[in-house]
Amino acid sequence: MIRVDPQLGQQIADIAAEAGRLAIDRWHTGFKRWDKTPGVPVCDVDLEVDALLRRRLNALLPDAGWLSEETVDNADRLGSRRLWVVDPIDGTRDYVRMRPGWAVSIALIEDGQPLIGVLDAPAREEKWIARAGQGAWLNGKRLTAGNRTQLAGARVPADQLPQVDNDLEMVAKPNSIALRIAMVAANEADLLASIRWGHEWDIAAAVLIATEAGATVSDALGGPIAFNTPAAEAFGVLATAPGIHAAAVERLAERASAAVRR
Repeated sequence: MIRVDPQLGQQIADIAAEAGRLAIDRWHTGFKRWDKTPGVPVCDVDLEVDALLRRRLNALLPDAGWLSEETVDNADRLGSRRLWVVDPIDGTRDYVRMRPGWAVSIALIEDGQPLIGVLDAPAREEKWIARAGQGAWLNGKRLTAGNRTQLAGARVPADQLPQVDNDLEMVAKPNSIALRIAMVAANEADLLASIRWGHEWDIAAAVLIATEAGATVSDALGGPIAFNTPAAEAFGVLATAPGIHAAAVERLAERASAAVRR
């Protein structure tokens, strides 16, 4: 059985909170923003938070590797048993639009799987934490995913749904995919699905939070998700109440297979 030091989890949560305070203090200031690629925004606060996290987390575990959205990747991380996987501001689009659906995301990976996951969402006054084998919490309250067994009527954080999914129920969608996965952990949603290649830093912390809350989490095809891979990517993510996961995999199978071929 994996043994996770609760003190280490709290130290990571404290660092995430420090980063969250920096982000919230800079939120309504004249920060600079630009597009890394068309339609993918970044701002100077992303870089400031990234630098703070790297200093604090590397001081906490100097032997851990580093993978962050805002740092140039280095293949040396592949030789590390432990790895920090960080998104300084997950949901930058909401951050630059002054919407609250963003969070600081930190995961500590060990041997390819999340050991500790933390999300700090100061604009929503939310602090999420999970430790492998020991549960997940939101603002100190233990999380339990929902017990839905029918796919029809499942709550999905989305702005719109394809016609084929019109039997599902849309609920409010933060831009942060980590927060959308965490909604399944908190029984605020029943299903979160992405059927495209995505980065490990977007999902690592939230995958552990959802799993420790009792949700079922896989890639878009229903397979396991590994971390600290050479490409630092996974093919989608599917987080659901456990009773509907098989049905969700079946419904998405054709679309996911077509997407992965592309």
